[in-house]
Amino acid sequence: MNIQTSPAGGRQIVWPTVITIASAAILIGAEVFGAAFAGGWALAILFGLEDTGAHILQAVLFAAGVFVMVAFIRAAQRVEPFTRRL
Repeated sequence: MNIQTSPAGGRQIVWPTVITIASAAILIGAEVFGAAFAGGWALAILFGLEDTGAHILQAVLFAAGVFVMVAFIRAAQRVEPFTRRL
């Protein structure tokens, strides 16, 4: 009986890659979400919206930021996989 494979499928987490991508995601996320809130505020002033309109616009831009971050993490994981086979 061969006991070389683990229940996880014989995969090992590549911590340097995970830490690098997480660090980049924090940096990019701060920029994306900061731009979403500032952009929503600026566009609300430009279009003469009240506070409620500004908050709605910020929420829409925040949702777009979430989409950008998910796309970034998926693309980064394709280039630098989080796991490798043993």
